[in-house]
This record gives sequence, structure tokens and C-alpha cells, in this order.
Amino acid sequence: MATSVPKILIIRFSSIGDIVLTTPVIRCLQQQLGAEVHFLTKASFAGVLKANPYLHKIWTIQKKVSEVLPELKAQQFSAIIDLHNNLRSRRLRFGLLGVRTYTFNKLNWQKWLLTRWKINWMPDLHIVDRYLLAAAPLGIINDNNGLDHFIPAEDVVTPALLGIATPFIALVIGAAHATKRLPMEKLRELCVTLPVPVVLLGGPDDKDVGEKIAHGLDHVHNSCGALRLHQSADVLRQAEVVITHDTGLMHMAAALRKPILSLWGNTVPAFGMYPYLPGQQTLNTSFEVPDLGCRPCSKIGYPHCPKGHFKCMLQQDIEAIAQEAVKKMAN
Repeated sequence: MATSVPKILIIRFSSIGDIVLTTPVIRCLQQQLGAEVHFLTKASFAGVLKANPYLHKIWTIQKKVSEVLPELKAQQFSAIIDLHNNLRSRRLRFGLLGVRTYTFNKLNWQKWLLTRWKINWMPDLHIVDRYLLAAAPLGIINDNNGLDHFIPAEDVVTPALLGIATPFIALVIGAAHATKRLPMEKLRELCVTLPVPVVLLGGPDDKDVGEKIAHGLDHVHNSCGALRLHQSADVLRQAEVVITHDTGLMHMAAALRKPILSLWGNTVPAFGMYPYLPGQQTLNTSFEVPDLGCRPCSKIGYPHCPKGHFKCMLQQDIEAIAQEAVKKMAN
């Protein structure tokens, strides 16, 4: 008698980095169980996974789960893995009553303790491992193969055709929140200090800042806003070293197994979202300003430093960052 193939729906609505962090769950479900894996996310983020070979189908919504609920009901899923665990995903789970559901603990209480009172009760466990634990009752184990990111053939770039000199360092200047980003003046100082070609990466909102950083610096190429997401990922793939804030491209760089210098402002690695590199954690070097009693001030970020001084970024050791980048480049 043939055994039915598990049909599993993963829910993660946003954002780029969080979706990349779900990829070990996708892979393990498909490889270890032979499951037909479906993924539900917001339409604006569906492209992150479009080339993932372990996915059977990507479902999208604009705003409401009701947009796809009838179609999802018809799929008769054998299980749901809710890796977002918010009101919207709970509404979907309610609409699919009768389907076995597995969720992960967002540890909001522990995060509040850490941000509000600086009491660290966070487990020493990466969020990827917590995602995998949520799915473990289905019979999967961590294969320790890290994150996945697949670049579509049409998004492979040739640096020379973009005017990029090689070998180069990729510098990710963007992040969703200002308190995660080095100020423009510090980013320019870093570029001035780096003695090798630098490619700036970011979205359309970072284009003007990128132009100011690169102005008058012949070894700095501003790609912000000029590349599609996967093209930026391909630049990361071809970089010798990636310098990045706590942002989605940081996790893509980890998926591509690149040497990383991660720069931390208002957030901290203790939240469990540092570059996920099982067996290769030395590829990442984290830079934080030590002994700041105000860190972390938020698990996400702010438009401005709530204390007004922004020491977590203004006091970053630019010379040390540049030296470590050159050192990693030589290895």
C-alpha cells in the first residue's frame, strides 16, 4: 500500500531575513520526509523563495488571509508550521481547524526583559534552531547544513559589466530601522579606510546615501537601488568579504557562506538572529560597542536613538572593522 506524501504548509509573512531563516525547515521537511512543502507569505516577499527547489508552491497575500483561505482549505494539508505566530497567522489556523498545527515560541517576554531591564533570559539558541524544534514533532532533525539561498539564472551578474573592480568587499549600508545603521559619515569613513574596492548594497531608499558615501572615492561603487534583490545576493556571492548591519542581506550572506563582519547597533546577537553558520561560525565577526547600558533598546529598531546619543553606532571602531575586513580578505 502506497504511503501518502505529507503536505505541509509553512507560514512566515515577512520579512526578507526572517524568510531566509526558515529555509532549513523547508529543506529538512522535503529531504527527510519527502514532504510536499507549501509556503505562505506576503506577496512583496515571495520573490525571496522563488528559486527554492525544495518548495512545491508559494502562496501569497496582500493583507488578509481570507484572500487565500478557500484555496488553502481545498489543499487538505496534513500539517501547518506557523513560524510567524501572530494574529494574522492565528486567524488562518482557525480557518483551517482540524489540521495539525505546530508553532514556535517568539520569546516576547524574554525579549522584553532584555530590552527593558537588561535581564538576559534568552536561551542560547539561534532562532533557526527554534524554528526546527517547532517542526521536530513531524520527525525532522537539524541537518546542520545551514541556510539556503538560491539565485535565479537571470539574476547572475558579471561585476565587470557593472563597473565593479575585483576582488571587492560588499558593504550593506541599509537596514529597515535607522538605529540598526551606521550613520552616513561613519560609512564613508569606513570606505575611506578600506584600501580595496568596495561595492555598496542597499535598496532604492539607500541610493542617495550611497551616492554621498561614494562621492569622490574612485574605489567605491554605489549599487544601491540599481540591482534587484537576487542580483544583490549574487554580488554578495562574489564578494571576498561582506560587511553588513543586522538586516536581510546579512542572512543571505550567511546562506552563501561568506566571511561576514556584522555590525550591531540597537539590537544584539543575544536575540538569536546573528549569522547562522553551523560548523563555520568563525566566518562571522560581530562588532558591538561594549558596556553600553542602554543596549538593546529594542528588538526591532527606531527611527532615532531614544537616548539621543546613538553611541552604539557612533562609537563603533571603524579602524578595527577595516583591519578585520582586510584580514578576512587575505585568508
